[in-house]
This record gives sequence, structure tokens and C-alpha cells, in this order.
Amino acid sequence: MPKKSHTTDSPASLRRRAEKRAGKLDPGAAIPHDEADTRRLLHELEVNQIELEMQNAELRRARDEAESVLEKYTDLYDFAPVGYFTLALDGTIRLANLTGSVMVGVERSKLIGRSFGMLVSQEHRAGFRTFLKQVFAGGDKHSAGFALVGSSPFPRVVSIEAQRSQSGLECSALVVDVTERKVAQDQMRVSEIRYRRLFEAAHDGVLLLDPGTCKITDANPFMTKLLGYPREQLIGKELFEIGLLKDAVASREMFRKLKRNHEVRYEDLPLKSQRGRHQEVEVVANLYQEDGHSVIQCNIRDITERKRVQDILRRNEALFSALIEQAPVGVYVLDALFRMQQANPTAQLIFENVHPLIGRDFSEIMREMWPRRIANQIIAQFRHTLKTGDDYQSPGFIERRRDLGLKENYEWQIQRVVLPAGEYGVVCFFNNITERARAEEAQRRLDVLTASNIKLKQEIVRRKAVEESLRSTRLQQAKLLKQSRRQQEQLRELSRRLLHAQEEERKRISRELHDVIAQTLVGINVHLAALTQGAATNPSNLRKQISNTHLLVEKAVDIVHNFARELRPTLLDDLGLIPALKSYMQGFIEETGIRVSLKSYARIEQTTSVFRTVLYRIAQEALTNVARHANASRVEVSIETASGIISMAIKDNGKGFDIGTEPRSKKAIRLGLLGMRERIEMIGGKFRVESLPDQSTTVRVEISEAKVRSNKSPSKST
Repeated sequence: MPKKSHTTDSPASLRRRAEKRAGKLDPGAAIPHDEADTRRLLHELEVNQIELEMQNAELRRARDEAESVLEKYTDLYDFAPVGYFTLALDGTIRLANLTGSVMVGVERSKLIGRSFGMLVSQEHRAGFRTFLKQVFAGGDKHSAGFALVGSSPFPRVVSIEAQRSQSGLECSALVVDVTERKVAQDQMRVSEIRYRRLFEAAHDGVLLLDPGTCKITDANPFMTKLLGYPREQLIGKELFEIGLLKDAVASREMFRKLKRNHEVRYEDLPLKSQRGRHQEVEVVANLYQEDGHSVIQCNIRDITERKRVQDILRRNEALFSALIEQAPVGVYVLDALFRMQQANPTAQLIFENVHPLIGRDFSEIMREMWPRRIANQIIAQFRHTLKTGDDYQSPGFIERRRDLGLKENYEWQIQRVVLPAGEYGVVCFFNNITERARAEEAQRRLDVLTASNIKLKQEIVRRKAVEESLRSTRLQQAKLLKQSRRQQEQLRELSRRLLHAQEEERKRISRELHDVIAQTLVGINVHLAALTQGAATNPSNLRKQISNTHLLVEKAVDIVHNFARELRPTLLDDLGLIPALKSYMQGFIEETGIRVSLKSYARIEQTTSVFRTVLYRIAQEALTNVARHANASRVEVSIETASGIISMAIKDNGKGFDIGTEPRSKKAIRLGLLGMRERIEMIGGKFRVESLPDQSTTVRVEISEAKVRSNKSPSKST
């Protein structure tokens, strides 16, 4: 809907509104003459200032409306589905929209001032010049098609419609890309040529019939060769007249089925040629539309040889199946499509838990029987043999079956063979040697145990002598271990107290800055504002000084607030973790330019103050590390809970680092990571860093909800 326009108020109306906003002087008040003049002057200046501000607001609204309309017009012009060009008399481009620049493949900044004729292909440039003359010769619209310059295999073809402007010095040209339509027309012509070639060169007999008369209208050369009749004798005859169907009744029945189903297929029809040769053919008839009228196409194929081959194939398949069934070992066969084609009784016992078996993809069978890693190895070897013909014999195969849960041992080999159907396949011969392998393994273990008993007797004598010396050593080690643990606990307690003291000191300083210094500065600011309102003499100079003092005081207040927030954000105590993190992230984005996103859940605020402080400090330290070292452009902070575990992850898209690399110097010690680890571990959580060189880095902390909600420790985390 159109945007409502704002009308500009009259000067008198603006004056009245400005005086109403500024208020009026009381003429009856007892004021000295000099002071009254000063007040009237100040009032007049204030009214003029308000009037100017209102006029500026009206002008800004009018400017915004104009810019909005211009932006809509520009979008419609630039992103129109067709190209728009403004051309001079000599064809120089004066204006062009974005669609037009994309269409010709030239940036718009480089397109202005360029001749449009140079964008047209060489063979069409003379025609374009003639077209341009016709456009400028009269006021009517003219249109023509041209090919543009381009590097693609198919040149871009456009339709240009142009009309001269009223001044006669330029014309507007509308350019439409018709390349696809032109290509489609060319492809249609090529398809017609190819269809005719296929019809003439097909190795199957093809007859075209008129559905109305049921008579032959065309026949390809192979059909005349198949029947022994010249083409002229076939044209105008019905199918039963050339011996394809036995009589006219059968012919009419075929046409009825064809009109009803649009397709008729005869698998085995006898056909007698002009010379008396009997042959069996396969006939497929289709009814379709061609140029608005119906056509029947009959494809006729000689299947005499194919039937002979099928008989041989059936005999070969019977022989092949008999050999597999009588084999003394397990045998199964895969076809060229990697499907289980056949399995003898021995093999079927092994695959008894697989249903269905025959016709199923071999990959699915293996993954159902064996673990994925083993199944993938077997599948890869079978595919390799099927592709290359290389035989393979397994040196030994002992794995636990997935379907039975038992470990079994097999000997197997595979070979590529030519199946009776003439395609390649893979045959596998195998033996289940699990029991034999178990017996051999038991014998080996018995031999090993016998030798081990002898060695154990000798070892017992030696160990009794060693045990005495070890007993005293263990006592000493126990004392040292106990002392080490006590010192480690003392060190951890010292770190905890140090962090607690730091946080308490930060809280104290923050409160003092916020409650004392900030309030004092605000009071000064209020006092100075009161002085400004009561100025009587030399108000312009005094007001300027007081205004400058205002700015300094406000700046000092901001610095104090920022300092207090850096030491200990009051949002963390007053509003909670999520507002505090959002406030800190906003400042971080403004300072570094790195985008930061936060995803959390509201119940995090129900945890203890200690835990919320730990999460805040870890996020603060992690973002500081990103800004200093990661060279990242984006950071994602997420706080989630799942299965009773609260986790926080800080992930950046920076350059990463090698976690396992030791620092080269004391300056390189990662104190930030150590501090974050100490904070979370002292409340019973876990800390880890996931990073690799040239990849993203993720800092992750985890702690159980039970620990967080039951942690009533009086100590505070820093």
C-alpha cells in the first residue's frame, strides 16, 4: 500500500508549536528590566531552536520518503527479469540495469559509455547498425534478434525491442534472453534428423500404420529385408496380409487392444518371408500422437536366434546348479549385480539366520552377519575379484558373528566365473573349521602351559627372594605417596583461597566505585545542572563552561562504571548469568569486531552463585584468548543440559593450536587454560580443550546438575 506522506506545517503553526513546547514568559512577574530582557532573549532563542528542530524533523521525514520511493524504483529497474538499456544515436550505452549487465557479462560500471554494437557478435553487427537506424528514423517500436559475444559453446541470443525517446537523441531498449528457446528449436530439428536416421538404420523391423485404415504407411529397410518384400509392396497392406497375424479377425482384435491400452506386445509370433523362410518374431505396437494426429508404430524383432540361445542357457544353468548342489564344501554364487544368486545346502546352513537370502544384495547379508569393519573388508575383496578377475584365498579368518554372537573360523576362496547367462559372477568355496581350530588351539595351549609350569617353579623361587626387598620399598613408597597427596591437597586449597580472595577483593572495589565514587560524580552533575538553570548574568559564556563540565563528568562516570563492571559485573549478581554474558559479549563485539552468539536455557539461573560465577569467568577468559590468539571471525557460546550434565562450550573458527605441544618458554605458558581448569575442577567439574592447527578450537566444561544444585560451599569462585 502507498506510504502516507507528511505535510509540512506553515511557519505560523511551527511557531505556535515551538512556543507551546518551550513555555511562555509571565509578563506580570516583578523582574528587573535588564534581567527581563535577558530572559526574553533566552526564551526567543529557545523557541527559535525548537522551531528549527521541528523543521529539520519535517525535512528528514520528507527525505526518508523520497529515498524509500527511489529505492523501490531502483530495485524494480535493476532486478527486472529483462535487461533495460538507454542508447545514444551512435549506440553508446548511457544507462543499464543490473539484469542487462549480467546478460552481456560486463560490470555495469564498465558498461556505461561503451558501444552496444561491440557486445553483438561479429556476424550480427551490420544488422544491429541497420536496426538502430530504423529505431531513430521514426517513433514506432522495432524488434529484432541478435547473438551476443560470449565464450560459451552456445552464443547467447537476445530479442531487442527499442523505441526512440521524444527528444530523438536516445532510445530505450528492452533486451530479453531467448537463448533457451533458440536452443530448444535447434534441438528439435536435430531430434527430427536423428529420429529419421534411427528409423532408417534400426536393426529391428519398424512399421508405421494409420489407425483409421489399419494400413501400413511406412516401413524401414530392415523390415523389407526381414520379409523379403520391397517397400512399395508393403505400403497400403494390413498386417495379416504380410503374414504377421493369421487373419483379419486377429488383426482387428489387435487394433482394439491397441486403442484401449495404447500398447500391445506379442512375445512369440510366427512370420513367413516371401521366400518361405519361417522365423519367430517379437512384436511391440504403440499408439501415440504425432503433430496432432495418431500414429501406430510396430517394432518387429527376429527372436529365432535368441530362443535357441535361451534353450542352451537353460541347459547350462541346470548343469551349473547340479554341480553346486553336489559340492562337498559350502558354495554360493553372486551375480554381476552383486546379488546372492545361488547357495548349496552346506552354505544355506551357514546363512540360516539371513532372510531372505536368494536375490538379496551381498553387502546387506555380510553386514547382517559380521561387524561393520569385517563386513566392509569382505565386500571390498568380493568387488575387487568381480571387477578384476583376481582370485583370492583367505589366509585365515576368525571373527565373532554378529547374528550368532559366536566366534567362528573359516577357510575360503573366491574366483570370478562366467555364469550360464553369459555375465561375470563370483563363486565362493568355504569350510567351517571352527572345531578343528579349537582342538589345535587347545593342544597349543596345553604345550604352552607345560612349559610355563616349569618356568613358574623357577620364578617362584626367585620372587620369594625379591618380595622381601620389595616389602620394605613399598612401605617407603606409601609414605612418600601419602606425603605427596597431602601437599597436592594443600596446593589446591591454597589456589582455592587465592581465587576466592581475588573475587572478594574485586567485589569490594566494584561496590565502592559504584556506590561511592559514581554517586558523588552524579551529585556534582546534578548540582552543575542546577547552576545552569539559575544563570542570570552572561548566560552564554557560563552555559558553555558548565556544558563542557557536564561532558567531563559524564565521561568520568562512564569510566567508573566500566571499571566496576570489568572487576565484577553487577548484572551477574543482580540479574543473573545470561544477562551478564550478553552484556559482556556486546562489549566484546564492539571492541574486537568478532561476532559472538549465545545459546542457553533459563534454568541455568537456578544454579548456585559459585557455579554461575565460574561459567562467567571461563567464558570471559576464553573470549579474551580468542581475541588475542585465535585470529577468528566468529565464536559460538552454548550452555546446555543433557542426562543430568550441565555443559558449556566456547567454539571459534580460528587457526587453532597443537594441545600436545609443550610451551617453548615461560612466557608461552598457557596460564589462561590453567586458570579455567582450576576454576571448574575446584567445584567438581571437568575441563578439556579440543583443537588442532588450522582448525577450530572448542573449550568445553562439564559438571553434574546434582553437584551444582547441592554445592553450598561458602567460598566464592573468581
